[in-house]
This record gives sequence, C-alpha cells and structure tokens, in this order.
Amino acid sequence: MRDANTTRRRVLQGLAAGTTASGLVGQAAASRGNRYIVKFAPGKSTGPAKRKASSVRRELDFEHLGKAISGTFPEEALEGLRNNPNVQYVEANGEMHALAQTLPWGVDRVDADVLHADGETGNGADIAILDTGIDSDHPDLQGNVRGGKCHADECCGNATGGIFGCDDNNNDCPHPWDDDNDHGTHCAGSADAIDDTEGVVGVSTEANLWAGKVLNGCGSGSYDNIAAGIEWAADQGFDVASMSLGGDSSSVVKDACQYAYDKGVLLVAAAGNDGECTDCVGYPAAYSTVIAVSATSEDDSLASFSSTGPEVELAAPGEGVYSTVPSGYDTFSGTSMACPHVSGAGGQLMANGYTNTEARTQLQDTAEDIGLGDNEQGYGLLDAEAAVSGGSGGDSAPSVSWGTPSDGATVSGTVTVQISASDSEDSDGSLTVEYTVDGGSSRSTTYNSTSGDYEDSWDTTTVSDGDHTLEATATDSAGNTSSASITVTTDNTESAPAVDSLSASEVETSDGDAEFDVDWSVSDSDGDLSSVDLTLTQDSDGTTEDTASVSVSGSSASGTTRLVAAGDDGSGNSYTVDATVTDGAGNTGTGSTTVSETESTNAAPSASIDGLNNRSNRQWDRYEVDWSAGDADGNLDTVVVEMLDSSGNTLDSATNNVSGSSASGVDEVRSKSNGTQLVVTATDTDGATGSDSRSI
Repeated sequence: MRDANTTRRRVLQGLAAGTTASGLVGQAAASRGNRYIVKFAPGKSTGPAKRKASSVRRELDFEHLGKAISGTFPEEALEGLRNNPNVQYVEANGEMHALAQTLPWGVDRVDADVLHADGETGNGADIAILDTGIDSDHPDLQGNVRGGKCHADECCGNATGGIFGCDDNNNDCPHPWDDDNDHGTHCAGSADAIDDTEGVVGVSTEANLWAGKVLNGCGSGSYDNIAAGIEWAADQGFDVASMSLGGDSSSVVKDACQYAYDKGVLLVAAAGNDGECTDCVGYPAAYSTVIAVSATSEDDSLASFSSTGPEVELAAPGEGVYSTVPSGYDTFSGTSMACPHVSGAGGQLMANGYTNTEARTQLQDTAEDIGLGDNEQGYGLLDAEAAVSGGSGGDSAPSVSWGTPSDGATVSGTVTVQISASDSEDSDGSLTVEYTVDGGSSRSTTYNSTSGDYEDSWDTTTVSDGDHTLEATATDSAGNTSSASITVTTDNTESAPAVDSLSASEVETSDGDAEFDVDWSVSDSDGDLSSVDLTLTQDSDGTTEDTASVSVSGSSASGTTRLVAAGDDGSGNSYTVDATVTDGAGNTGTGSTTVSETESTNAAPSASIDGLNNRSNRQWDRYEVDWSAGDADGNLDTVVVEMLDSSGNTLDSATNNVSGSSASGVDEVRSKSNGTQLVVTATDTDGATGSDSRSI
C-alpha cells in the first residue's frame, strides 16, 4: 500500500486533465471526420437519418423525449437533416473527459463513518460509476461490484491505457468494462469501498457497484457513448449515476440526463476543475437534472482548482483524496473526487426508500453551511450523516418537479404550468406550491385532482422573447420546503406561413371544360395555419377562370383542389395557378405554378352514300347502299344504314361495328311499306356523329 500522502503526479490526458495550475475543465474535442448525432422529435422515425448515414454507430431511445442516431454523414446529408422539421438538432459527436486529478480524504469529514457505526451501509442501492471502468479484482471493491457494460469505443484490453501519454497502465482486463486508466476505480472507492478494516472505506460500503465504461483508457469519451451509458443506467433501474467527467454542453447528453432523471435516477456530476474561471461549471453538471459538486480542501476552503457557478448544488471533499486504483491505492485531487462522495450518500438515501428527487432535496436540506459563497458551495458541504439520519427533524421535505413546460422547452402564448409535488406526511393537494419567473413575485397554483398536478396559466407574452428561469417551491404543513428550477425559451415573434410545394396537372374529361388538379402543401412554424386560397388565371388575357379557398389548421397541411376553366377544353391555353396561405395572425405566404390545356377538340366523323342499286319489285322496296365513313380522330365506332318512311320512321336498318379512321361497305335495306329516304350515319367513340341521305 502506498503512503496516503503520496500524490500522483500523472494526470489524465486531454483538455480535462489538470495539466496546468488552473486545472481546466475538459472541453469537447473536435469530432472526428463527419461523426454527428441527429435527434428527432418525439414520435418521429429515425429512418431519414439512417438512410442518409454513411454508417450508424448508435441508436438512442429516450422514449417521450424522442430518438437519436449517431454515425458518419456526408456533408450534403447533414444540411438536409438540419432543414428537416422533424429533426430537433444535429450536433458534432464531440468528447468529454475524466475530470482532472490531483486528488481527497473526505469520508470522515462528511460523517459517513458515523453512519457505518449505526449500520447504514447503502445495502440494496445500485450505483453506476460512469467513467473509465472499475477494477473488478480490487479487494476493496470486488464484493460490491456486480457487473457493468462497456460503451466506449475502446474497451479494456483493446487499447493502451494509462494516464499522461496513455501508455503506462498495465491494469488487467478480465472484463471489457474493467478500468484501464485508474480514474473510475478511484471514484468507485470513494463512493462504495467495503468497510473491511483494510485499504479504504467509502461513503457507502455495501451498495451494488456497476461499471458503465464510457471513457477509454485515455480518459476520453464521445457524446454518444456517454449518452448511451446514462441511458443504460436508467434502463437498468439503477438508483444513482456518478459522473466524474465533463466538457462542453451536448444536446444528446442533456437529453440522456433528462431521460434518466425522469426514470428516477439520481444524477451526480463533477462541477469541473476550471478554478481560475468565474461561473463556469462544466457539463453535464450544469444541467438542471444533475447535482453539480464542487471540491473543498481539508480546512473547508474551496479547492483552488474547483469550478464555481450558480449551478453548484453541493460541495464535497475533493483535494488529496486517498482511494482505490487498480494497482492498489493512491491520492488524487479534483471535483472528480468530490462527486462520488455525494453519489455514495445518495445511494444511502435511496437504499432507505427515497426517490431521486426526495434524495436530492434531502441532501440540499441537510448540507452544512461552511461559509463559502452560494456559487462555491451551493446549499453547503455534504453531510451524509445528517442526510441519512433525518436531519430535517423527522418530517421530510416534500418533493417537487416540473411537468410542463419541460426544461429547455420553447413556449409561446399562454401555457399551462403543471408542477408535481408530494409529501410523505401531508395529503395530496395540501401543499403550498408556488413558482416564480426569473426570481420575480411568486405565482400561486391550484391542485388538479384529475391530473394530480398543481397548475396555473402563464401568459408568456408578458416577458421578452428569450431564456427565462422558472423555479417551483413546495411547502408542507411543517414548513419544510423544496424547490426545482428549469429554463425555458419564450418565442412570441409571429412568423409567416409558407407555401412549400405547388403543382398542377390537367384532368381529361368528356365535357367542354379545361380542368386541373392542383396539389399543394403549406406550413407554419407557429402552428396557426388558417386558410389556403387558389386562383386560376388565363395567361393570354389575364382572365380569372376559377378560385377556391380551403380551411386549414396546425403547423402543416396539404391537399388537392380542382380548378376549372369553363368552355376552354381544346383551347390550348396556358394558365397560372397562384396560392396564398394565411395564418391566424393574418400573415401570408405565396407560391405559383403554370399549366397548359393540351386536350384536342373531338372531330365529328363523316358518312357518305357512294352508290345505290335499286332492286325493288311490286312487293318490296329493296336497295343496296354502297357507303363509306371517315374520322379525323381515328375513333370510328359504328355505321348504321336506314330506310325511313315519310314520317321519319325507320322501316329497316343495318348496323356495322367499325374502327379506325375510315370504313366502307354495302348493305341492303328493304320494306313492304313505301320508303322515302335512305340515311347512312357514322358515330365515333366520343358519341360524335356524321350522316348522309338520299331520297327514293
């Protein structure tokens, strides 16, 4: 065993590593090649991204938040996806990194040892360490490690491990999720090392440890891998996800955190090691769903490397922390080391039946004020003993969370505010639930017994367009309070609707009108479509031939509308179709297209009596009629030869079925009555006729 005062001089490679005096928080590395993440709106298929991807790395399903695809994409495909109304974002698949190491002592400082003496061990809780993995063979962890999964591009045994050059770590790799770096194992020890009189002891001592290997042996991991690890922890039903990593904000990691938070996971993350920067907590710690943890020194001062900011929720020991590493034990420093102290305490609470929101509130309410600024300590220094032993005096504070709007949502007009709040001691609907907008005056809510939420209507037009903070506060009968905040974006700038597509095609009919089917589609980002007006104008003289108006609603609509130019069949005229879409605010968008009439006028057939052969006798009038017929359209149908009396009645007839553009023949007609006229009639398939006659 190494001396507890030995400080490891090696630090994780990458921007998150504490390679300078400032201990910079990890920044997202540039994505490699064309690696991107495409997130779709809830209920929308990821098919368009799959079809356009050169290759697909991961598919992420955040259920009610929507699905995402990560992979490589051609540049032209990315542009199309960015313009797809069903795509919420397209982001480069950057990286986050294990947050730096120069590392703390703090189990005693947070009074976790008092809990152990009282039999509080975290037994039954499941803590996921989302990091570089966990050494499955370490004697201080082996009894608590239950398994894991590798989400990193390079799993243990598939890449050179180590810190500072990535080439000096010889850790064994019994499993792909084992630690080939040291960082994850060190965090696991602070959270949940076994109390066995040897080595070290964690804040929890009997919780189940799960290794979510999201960072490779060099301490880096891409956004989609980290999001996959968070999704995995949520889907497994784990209680706590400990994330001693950070970098720039990532939409897919934010979505994954929201998904896990909604699934009941207590999310804890290191605030970052950018001590020279004011108010620059890294991500994912800065997300509202995550507890951001800053680091303190043994004298309760803020560690020089610790990031600060309004997102800091708790402080915990983070400088000179002695804990487990695959080779034994070592001393590291960083907010990475502070984070698992809170994770271990969260595991203790959830082993005792707390939900993730209740545990979060309990940690806040029992934190110790050590005299640092709010942006340095948040609610205060972690007090594990007070949190688990009921430091609120036996009456727990209520839980509170936002239903609608959701964190990060864009809202407009009047929205229904829904806040979920409950208390183990007080009945449903008895809590006082209020909320504020940007810290302004409190707004009251009314309990809805049907939805089970506390509700109010908020007119978003009373604030300027942009980002706003909404904070909900629930107070029980004992005066205990809890709060939860979200950030939403108001957008009440009315945008104009658009005609997205417009085309027209001629419809062939048997009447004398020129008729056209107009296909159209329209959209409006504000979702208040009202009407689509169509006009058919003859180009040669500007005459308006027809108009139509269609009522529409929502954010998109499409249809087919017929327009008619009366009497223009066969004219060969050209026409312009104009479309105007109008929204509820009276804003308009336009589009136009042209179409021509191409149907020819039907030519009537002709008929001719070319010769007569009179074969009559005293009993019969008999005539052989030599006839011919023609049709310019080439659609002859029948030729009928008739003998008529003086009243025009048919005495005898012969019908010939013909076709094509010409026909001829000889037919005999006869009658015992006195015939006065012979008629030959040709008819085409359109019903047009032509005839010839002779008196007899």
